[in-house]
Amino acid sequence: MRESDLGSLPALGVGLGYRRELDAAIMANRESIDCLEIITENFLGTPVGGPLELLRDRFPLTPHGVEMSIGTEGPLDPGYVDDLADLVARVGAPWCSDHLSFTRAGGVSIGQLTPLVRTRESAAEIAGKVRQVQQQVGTPFLLENITYHLDFPAELSEAEFITLVIESAGCGLLLDLTNVFINAVNHRYDPIEFLNSIPLERVVQLHLAGGYWSEGTLLDSHSAPVPAEVWELLDHVSSRTPALRCVILERDQEFPDDFTELTADLHRARAAIGSAVSA
Repeated sequence: MRESDLGSLPALGVGLGYRRELDAAIMANRESIDCLEIITENFLGTPVGGPLELLRDRFPLTPHGVEMSIGTEGPLDPGYVDDLADLVARVGAPWCSDHLSFTRAGGVSIGQLTPLVRTRESAAEIAGKVRQVQQQVGTPFLLENITYHLDFPAELSEAEFITLVIESAGCGLLLDLTNVFINAVNHRYDPIEFLNSIPLERVVQLHLAGGYWSEGTLLDSHSAPVPAEVWELLDHVSSRTPALRCVILERDQEFPDDFTELTADLHRARAAIGSAVSA
């Protein structure tokens, strides 16, 4: 898929990652939320006419998966991809996404997003799977950069690996700016240099979130407001992502009693990116 094709996708605006704990507040603040990102696995195979359709009728939705495990050696689970295609069709999603990682080994879920061995061979295998997903699902597919705590010497740097996979697959990038910041802090590199080394022209969606420090390590917990350093990264990329169509704020725990904490971040993100993703 060409960059121009990614840029022609519908603009969804600035929205939230849907969590059931936030359902009532989301419905009460619909005027501040342009769209929702749903966790794919929470809605695969759910009955028609249930909560999924209620969300679909109120917001544009994009499915975001955690269990495709595109980095696991061997073929994808064909049943999973079929179910994903059904979900995308049910909600009319313009794209879907998952993580550049593996979450399964030996057929067993390991319960976390695990970084990959960054080799050209691995990048080629993953790119082939991405092409399969895009063909089978019928929409563009985005891969998200993840955080990692251990980093071993590899054939490719993280930026080189992401670039090779994305460009070989012809897919889009879901750029998590918080993950970039966290990795840069924990592994002591320049986040701006990293961002300038990846294909920003293929960024369709951004993630923003907040974490916390634990024993000298910054953790991606999705439990706090977006930190100042991540807002600075958003300012840096806002004019460098011509295909950007959506920004999603993630909050998975420590939900604020005052929902205006989240709507304030939504308004700030909207102001930072201007009219580029206006729904």
